[in-house]
Amino acid sequence: MTIGIFLGALLAAMAIGMPIAYALLVTGIALMWHLHSFDPQILAQNLIEGANSFTLLAVPFFLLAGEIMNVGGLSRRIVDVALALVGHVRGGLGYVAIIASVLLAALSGSAVADAAALTALLLPMMTKAGHDKARSAGLLAAGGIIAPIIPPSIGFVIFGVAANVSITRLFLAGIVPGMLIGGALWATWWWLSRRESIPVPPRKSAADVLKAMRDSLWALLLPVIILVGLRFGVFTPTEAAVVAAVYALFVATVVYREMRLAQIVEVFVNAAKTTAVIMFLVAAALVSAYLITVAQIPQQMVTLLQPFMGNQTLLMIAIMVLVMAVGTAMDMTPTILILTPVLMPVVKAAGIDPVYFGVLFIINNAIGLITPPVGTVLNTVAGVGRMKMDEVTRGMLPFMWAEFAMMFLMVLFPPLITVPARWFAG
Repeated sequence: MTIGIFLGALLAAMAIGMPIAYALLVTGIALMWHLHSFDPQILAQNLIEGANSFTLLAVPFFLLAGEIMNVGGLSRRIVDVALALVGHVRGGLGYVAIIASVLLAALSGSAVADAAALTALLLPMMTKAGHDKARSAGLLAAGGIIAPIIPPSIGFVIFGVAANVSITRLFLAGIVPGMLIGGALWATWWWLSRRESIPVPPRKSAADVLKAMRDSLWALLLPVIILVGLRFGVFTPTEAAVVAAVYALFVATVVYREMRLAQIVEVFVNAAKTTAVIMFLVAAALVSAYLITVAQIPQQMVTLLQPFMGNQTLLMIAIMVLVMAVGTAMDMTPTILILTPVLMPVVKAAGIDPVYFGVLFIINNAIGLITPPVGTVLNTVAGVGRMKMDEVTRGMLPFMWAEFAMMFLMVLFPPLITVPARWFAG
């Protein structure tokens, strides 16, 4: 009954077009009425406490760093490096998109920002070279969702806060899975483009490659600084976000000198707007999370999933299918905030490593950003590329299935995540 009220209130609020944050508040109120414990003070206190977290300060700073990188020339130089390295091979621009997606993911952590930057830079080049526009846009969308998987990841920050799991461990555990997702895209692009008869540009000379590497050195140093700092405990994930933002601002204004004063103001305003949306979502979700706990919904979920509790692999498959279904109708951040307090007790009861679960959970939610009809990244690519949504969806489907296949491979073989995670964590 309680689960039905929770889902009914949430879906009904969403069905009438209510924003997710307000829908979460309505869901919390519905649960309070059901439990005969309606108290506006509890609602207000949990709403304030939801955003009152030092760890969540990482979100605005990582968003700011991503905005600065796109405007300040760091993203473009990353693309130039990929072009110099593989632009000359058959289907080279596709491989450029994949390499650039992985490198940009290690800079910003925002799927929408990365997808927008790559689409603006590479889609015209790929179309002009003769590649199918829908397939090219689909690859760029699928590549953009690597950003929440490879650190620094805003998704990991939000999940870590909601699940009380070490964000540093999540960051380090996401490195190899993110690269494996990139490998799945690489294999899929090779398979789809192997019959194309598109002339390829000449190989760049060693001098050109070195020049591209030299020009992008400042941009490429950022992920190294963040990962080394986290690995050796120099700074926390929140402090790493501040380092990323300050470093990106310094490089964009002093080294590359591509960002003017007027642009700095615009970049800060854009980052602040996105931060406001995310933080209100987090605050509203804590109200629901508190009442989900009070209503003992996690214990009811454990009971419902009891047939799978004896087999961790089957349980993970069942959870992943559930998250896939939710991801088609809901954006990444609200999905994390709604499902984490419900699923974490199930995961802990089954003895599953929370970091391992967190990585798979974020991968699944990231892929949800390109699953129609809601897919935020799909909409971003369609808007920037001036294409119809169904065109981008058609080109994206082979890459989405490849990413889901890689995700389920990690479910079947947990060491793909756990072994590198232990190695990076020392």
